[in-house]
Amino acid sequence: MAEDRRREMEERVKGDVEPKEHFENVELRTHKRIDQSLCGTLVELDVGYARVELETTREMAVDEMGLVHGGFTFGAADFAAMAAVNDPNVVLVGSECRFLSPVKVGDKIVFEAKELYKETRKRNIRVIGYFEDIKVFEGEFMAVVLERHVLKLKLVKDEE
Repeated sequence: MAEDRRREMEERVKGDVEPKEHFENVELRTHKRIDQSLCGTLVELDVGYARVELETTREMAVDEMGLVHGGFTFGAADFAAMAAVNDPNVVLVGSECRFLSPVKVGDKIVFEAKELYKETRKRNIRVIGYFEDIKVFEGEFMAVVLERHVLKLKLVKDEE
């Protein structure tokens, strides 16, 4: 059942677009120093597509019942979205997300991200997260690809 659900998720996220390259041919060009123990492990990368798996740990729990803080779920979804764009100068500018089911310690959440919209520098990325056959997260991320690193940009105020 879980494998069928995972396949359905892949078809929904990937749509009709066939990946041009496979993981071993596409190198991660963004978020290279991210702590994958907190934000998930990149397990697949294609042009415009990424899959990240988050193994939840007790350090992520907010209570004695083992409820995982939503920030870890969001962080893994964000990492998947940025990896799908895969540009060293990609910056998240917004998101619209829904947390659909609680996540607990010990759950392995699989996030799949697909770049939906690519106009000049603007990007829209859809991300879906599942635990087994349960959809726990869905969202749309808005990103911008800058000419250089966001911390190297000169602000108008600095130029005066």
